[in-house]
Amino acid sequence: MDTKPRVVAVGAGLAGMETLFTLRRRLGDRVELALVADRDDFEFRPGTVYVPFGGAEDDLQIPVASPAQRQGITVEHGAVAWVETEPKRLVLTDGRTLDYDFLVLATGAAMRPERVPGLAEHAHLVGSLHQMRELGRTLRRLRDAAVDGSPQHALFLVPPGNCWPGPVYELAFMLETWLRRSRVRDRVCLTFATFEDRYMEALGAGLHPVIGEKFASRGIISHARSVVTEVEPHRVRFADGTAHTFDVLVSTAPHAAAVDYEGLPKDRNGFLLTDAETRRVRRTDAVYAPGDAGDFPVKLGYLSLLQADAVADDIAARIDPASVAEPRRFDPVGLFVLEMLDEAVFARTPLAMTGEPDRSGEGRRVGVSPIWHLGKKTLGAYLPQRFRAGHPVHGGLRQDAVSLGLRGLSKAMSEPVEES
Repeated sequence: MDTKPRVVAVGAGLAGMETLFTLRRRLGDRVELALVADRDDFEFRPGTVYVPFGGAEDDLQIPVASPAQRQGITVEHGAVAWVETEPKRLVLTDGRTLDYDFLVLATGAAMRPERVPGLAEHAHLVGSLHQMRELGRTLRRLRDAAVDGSPQHALFLVPPGNCWPGPVYELAFMLETWLRRSRVRDRVCLTFATFEDRYMEALGAGLHPVIGEKFASRGIISHARSVVTEVEPHRVRFADGTAHTFDVLVSTAPHAAAVDYEGLPKDRNGFLLTDAETRRVRRTDAVYAPGDAGDFPVKLGYLSLLQADAVADDIAARIDPASVAEPRRFDPVGLFVLEMLDEAVFARTPLAMTGEPDRSGEGRRVGVSPIWHLGKKTLGAYLPQRFRAGHPVHGGLRQDAVSLGLRGLSKAMSEPVEES
């Protein structure tokens, strides 16, 4: 090529940043990289679950400009109006146009609480740093009321259409530990209700009995197959005719694509339809959708990183075949540590391309230990450091050592699980 090929990524999140950082590592200065971002900071969402309980916030907001500058990535501030595939051009809402040779659409998913009547008005939604700060203030008021002798009820809710309920599970268990440490656990009723047939069913049947036992041992009332139909002030109604009252309602919401890309193939929720292994958008030659913007139904940060690696390798191999001996393909393995503040549950589940667990039984492991709590805290500090430095999460000697340690720990501190 007479000029350097240009890769433009839209979205300053896990998938977009990982893709660009990996491409720089793979191709060096043989490629021009650009990032379109609609904000100055990237929030590291996995770490926000600690914020309601006094967790530090300093490392959770990562400036976009400084790591991009370190890697020679041009940052364009703005939002997408539409995408053209012939000619290859991206149009921003302010009228600017950006040409590309390869385009990475990593704009993620967004919650749509309006799909459940009353949810937006009466629930504390789980997600952003701002939402977690507000939840923390509410939980402190709940604890203070319990200290003053007023019984309280906190209800945790997972509605239909949600693609990743993990943080709601974590917050339920973390609140139980926090209240117990505050010596007011006996004055607060905790209830968990989810539409799922089994607890954390996205990661297979193996977690259901483990989480169910933890709910029971910690005195958390739990209900699966509870489909919310409406939220009223201090009351949630379900499809089976039952209702639960609450003083505090903590919920996630149905998901849909954060950006609607007119003209590109997508499902009914706006998620871009992709090739399973490369995450290339169907019926396009050079457009990719790693992470939550794509159609893989489980929206989990670890899976976003795996998809970004596959996208980066596919693009690098097309630009310079010698740069990647064996391009990585997206092999969906769900890896999740469910935090409880005093211990944690580790789960590793190979998934089929549908998002359903691979029922072959190979490679699925579950473990419970205080060590996983420490491990999650350590990884939560390590990953933002990688992004701040402009390095991909997956790559380099330090990450190889971390991955090796994680594999060893998973074998020592978890057990194989058979699908029932």
